[in-house]
Amino acid sequence: MKVYFVSDGTAITAEVFGSAILSFFDIPIEMQSVPFVNTNDQANGLKRQINLEVANGNAPLVFYTISDILIREIIQSCDAHCYNVFGDLLLPIEKALGVKALPTAQKAHGMKAGVYDARIEAINYALANDDGASIKNFDQADIILLGVSRSGKTPTSLYLAMQYSIKAANYPITEDDFSAPGLPKVLRPYKKKLFGLTIDPDRLHEIRTGRMASSKYASPRQCRYELEEVESLYRQERIPFLNSTRLSVEEISAKVMAEMHLVRHRQ
Repeated sequence: MKVYFVSDGTAITAEVFGSAILSFFDIPIEMQSVPFVNTNDQANGLKRQINLEVANGNAPLVFYTISDILIREIIQSCDAHCYNVFGDLLLPIEKALGVKALPTAQKAHGMKAGVYDARIEAINYALANDDGASIKNFDQADIILLGVSRSGKTPTSLYLAMQYSIKAANYPITEDDFSAPGLPKVLRPYKKKLFGLTIDPDRLHEIRTGRMASSKYASPRQCRYELEEVESLYRQERIPFLNSTRLSVEEISAKVMAEMHLVRHRQ
């Protein structure tokens, strides 16, 4: 099934909304985002493309967010299955607020300069403080993720930065850290900021094998040992932790935000 996400902006809203709806259906899907459809010519060109697919027996789904009424009507007139993401929501919300929705209001509520700057700063922070590369800036962190190698620290740190503007550092717990009791010395001043990740041993073995096959690092025994030790450390130090095995980075990040009572930065 072909699916289009169409917008006069970035198409992110249409993609997020459409993807959430489609997640209920266990079918193969080919997705295509079509952002910045701002003219009638662009809309008619896309309409011809979609109608050609329909004529060839492949009627796609089209999720769209379009402010301009004329462009919206062109997209809606495609022969495909077209869904206005905001269409069924605006009227009841207008009634609830007592305010008429304006075609340009959607763009007025875009990302403000301060929010953008905070996000870029958080992303730069996550990159500079990835995998224990720098520990001198831990005092600036909103959260410090812990875990053994390949347990999901880096993608979670970056997602927290990109989606929530959270300054997330991460620190790898290695075999050397198990030789002494308690937390590594460098982490002790920041205990309230610590959150642990763990993962099932079989999955860790699979991931590490893809990186360094036939090594001690990737062996099932080493994976089990490190995970047993790090989970024991979390419990002894009363550090909240989460098993990342069956969770997407979006789900991990949302759970981390809730568990640590973090708030999305909105400046």
